[in-house]
Amino acid sequence: MDEQMKTLPLIALKGMSILPGMLVHLDVKRDITKRAIEEAMANDSMVFITSQKDDRVDLPVYADLRSVGVVAKIRQVIKLEQHVVRVLVSTLERATMAALLQNEPFLFGEVVLHAEDEGQEKLTDLETEAMCRDIKELYVTYLESNQSVGRGALDKIRRETSLGTLLDLIAMHVPMDLEKRQDILECFNISERFYLVSEYLSDELDILKLRADYRSKVKTEVDKNQKEYFLREQMKVIRDELGEGASNYEEKYRNKLEQLICTDEVREKIEEEMSRLASMPSSSSESAVSRDYIETLLSLPWDKMDSSKLDMELAEKILNEDHYGLDKVKERILEFLAVRSLTGKGEAPIVCLVGPPGTGKTSVAKSVARALGKEYVRICLGGVRDEAEIRGHRRTYIGAMPGRIIEGMKKAGVKNPLMLLDEIDKVSSDYKGDTSSALLEVLDPEQNKNFSDHYVEIPVDLSEVLFICTANTADTIPRPLLDRMEVIEIAGYTENEKFHIGKQYLIPKQIEKNGLKKQQLTVNDKALTDIISYYTREAGVRELERQIGKICRKTARMVVEQKNDRIRVSGKNLKQFLGKRKYLGKKANKSDEIGIVRGLAWTQTGGDTLEIEVNIMPGEGNLILTGQLGDVMQESARIALSYVRSVSKRGNDYFKEHDIHVHVPEGAVPKDGPSAGVTMSTAIYSAVEKRKAKAKVAMTGEVTLRGRVLAIGGLKEKLLAARLAGIQKVIVPEENVPDVEELEDEITEGMEIVFAKHMKQILAEALV
Repeated sequence: MDEQMKTLPLIALKGMSILPGMLVHLDVKRDITKRAIEEAMANDSMVFITSQKDDRVDLPVYADLRSVGVVAKIRQVIKLEQHVVRVLVSTLERATMAALLQNEPFLFGEVVLHAEDEGQEKLTDLETEAMCRDIKELYVTYLESNQSVGRGALDKIRRETSLGTLLDLIAMHVPMDLEKRQDILECFNISERFYLVSEYLSDELDILKLRADYRSKVKTEVDKNQKEYFLREQMKVIRDELGEGASNYEEKYRNKLEQLICTDEVREKIEEEMSRLASMPSSSSESAVSRDYIETLLSLPWDKMDSSKLDMELAEKILNEDHYGLDKVKERILEFLAVRSLTGKGEAPIVCLVGPPGTGKTSVAKSVARALGKEYVRICLGGVRDEAEIRGHRRTYIGAMPGRIIEGMKKAGVKNPLMLLDEIDKVSSDYKGDTSSALLEVLDPEQNKNFSDHYVEIPVDLSEVLFICTANTADTIPRPLLDRMEVIEIAGYTENEKFHIGKQYLIPKQIEKNGLKKQQLTVNDKALTDIISYYTREAGVRELERQIGKICRKTARMVVEQKNDRIRVSGKNLKQFLGKRKYLGKKANKSDEIGIVRGLAWTQTGGDTLEIEVNIMPGEGNLILTGQLGDVMQESARIALSYVRSVSKRGNDYFKEHDIHVHVPEGAVPKDGPSAGVTMSTAIYSAVEKRKAKAKVAMTGEVTLRGRVLAIGGLKEKLLAARLAGIQKVIVPEENVPDVEELEDEITEGMEIVFAKHMKQILAEALV
């Protein structure tokens, strides 16, 4: 065996092995492989190609590579999309890797080239010719038995006279796993290689013969089943002749179809499906699928409508009975009702109620249905990620069913119900489809006249449905979906609103729910106010209802055990029922201090006050941020520092020689949002200039590098939090004037609201 040592760039293949004498395309993604190709192209275009032992390794070392591979010449390099390079190589001869010299930035090593196969000189010309003929015949037999293998290389194999090249050609064009092909590559002795390839082809022929036997047995079984089918059909005809044919369910379907109010298209579809069902054996699985489909079509309210009540006074009375406040929601529903009463019709609006948990969004939909006299259907979309939940399953398998919208229509029994799509902000997507995109057709007034459900297959008219959606936040609703809805914000309740809701709705509801009589429990106004102030902290009233329920349960026990028929809960004995106070409330500081400023924040459970502290200490000009601040608040802090440096009387050296530490207390709670800029700017300015900040002043707003104050959201919740904290003056952006004008007087009463459009105004108001 002639040997020759060369140093070449290396290409490591994942999941494949190639043999000499081939012209192969390789798609390259790894950077180390691209660099190896570039190195080869810069020299003689020669590379060594081997395969990896473990495909999961991205930066292989010597132990990760198989030692035997092929030397190849790069013929063509093409750059494809997504950073993929396609390389055309022609493999020349076997080689063994002697050493891996480097693996970064590309693989490079020493390889031993093998000019001729070992064992070639031991075979006579007659032996070689016999082996060539034998392996060619075996390969042709294999091709005739396996029609799935391509015959493109057959002519080339027939013409080939070199035994080594012939064996490599056949091994490359026959499907086999990586390990088997690698064994053939590593076999330098040509006689042993001949036996390896021959043994593999013989084994494959045996497998193909066994498979043909199995197919023959399956065909026999199918023929038997078909014979049974024809016999059953003959039996059915005989029964029909004897008058025993028509089954009960067919008669039932005919009766239902006669009573169904629908279009000719729907009626024809049902009759067609019933005809198909009649021709099926009743024991078959397809018959069960067909029956389910017919029953679904017969149960849908194609043209059946209820007569919605159009009594404006009654509707307003019901809405006011069921809910305290929520004026905007009630106003919008009454407007819709007024349009209906004038025109006799009207496009059903897609109303989306957005607000924190516990603010009554779901119960509003129930009240609207009662006020309009409509059937009420609730569909919860929280966590729904399969598109088939909306559009239904294809009718191709047992267990297929329509989507939730069609199921809701079936449940309502009319084509114009009120349908509540609850938690629409929590739909998600995965490999099964995009649920929010499927909802687009449902909620688009231009498209939902012909809503297509995969199971039903006939267009269903949803234009008469009054859709009401609920969401905790509009931020997570996809924009195309949000664009089709009319958003009505339901902000958190004020303490006064919670008091009235608790007194008028929650206490009577919980007394009845816990089996008490009205005279057995009295919760006075002071106790209810204390529950709201010291035992709950939320935008809605869910926790308030839980606390009232807790009082009712303790009362029920006292009634049963102590035979006490009259229990009165007041501010003095409230602790006996609910335990110690949970929340003491964040109160404004008692005295003015340097570097401490009160900000206002919005959370999903309502508003909150945010105290920002700033300390100045000798250092190297660093800005230190603590308190689990998110990216937006960190950026606000850096902008605030830049603004203060631009307006401060201190020299540049002061900021180089001092560190500024900004801290937001409650470090365990993550905080982020675009409304802390003015607060941070004021706190840093106060600390740098040694000027006290007023304790009874709070502020909210974002600031630019030049000191402009930008508008913010969630103003109602923020002002409620300021009121609870005893803040006397609140500074808000001037752009939020319209938001303040919409607020109820009870929120702003006794509190001075100052509008600012520049930081200079805020510093003048907030600093002593």
